[in-house]
Amino acid sequence: MSEIRSPSFLSRTKDSIRNCSGEIVFGMSDGVVSIFGLVAGMVAGAQSGNVILLAGATAAIAATVSMMAGVFLDLESERDAARVEARARAAEIRQDPEGAVNKLIGDLQGTGLSEKSLEALRADMKANPLAIQKFEDAVAGEEETAAQKTSPIIHACWMGIADFIAAMTPVIPFIFLPLEQAKIVFIFGTALLLILLGIGRAKLGERPMLRTVLETCVIAAAAAIAGALIGLLIS
Repeated sequence: MSEIRSPSFLSRTKDSIRNCSGEIVFGMSDGVVSIFGLVAGMVAGAQSGNVILLAGATAAIAATVSMMAGVFLDLESERDAARVEARARAAEIRQDPEGAVNKLIGDLQGTGLSEKSLEALRADMKANPLAIQKFEDAVAGEEETAAQKTSPIIHACWMGIADFIAAMTPVIPFIFLPLEQAKIVFIFGTALLLILLGIGRAKLGERPMLRTVLETCVIAAAAAIAGALIGLLIS
């Protein structure tokens, strides 16, 4: 008898990344755009790279925690609402199982199913009225996907990792380089990340590559221009 092997750590990680791809892309977009705008404003007015580093790193950490909490609470709220709705529907079916079966069969009569199929469904549903709820969810496409089954904590963690990495990208040059050199690397490094992010968004959403890359870069550029204007006005 062959031994059933559990999925490897690498396999589980790949599945986790795939299931949380939406949070990863959103986290990177939020992190790089928000901190890019902040650093652009600081560059316009600050005289020291240490000030930019402190402000950028602090904002990156705060934004990461905020985004993680937001994702976790949002998913928890969605699941709570779905659970309450499911319980209410189950109670409704238990209260009037015959009426629930008749309503379902009535709704299906215009779908082209044969009378034989409808009668078979009626018999099955009368035997197990709560199956109506699963049937309705399946028809509505509301069955849980792998991404929905993944723990909200996992979604929040991937969001946090992606957000922090992207948010720190504009800040890292100010750790290792003098201010003037760091400004140049900051612009080109962030631009490269934005292009890669746009390509990732295009592939994930099967969108036009050039349009998605330009869209990503324009949004970040708008944030940078706004930040730079504020920095110049204050300085």
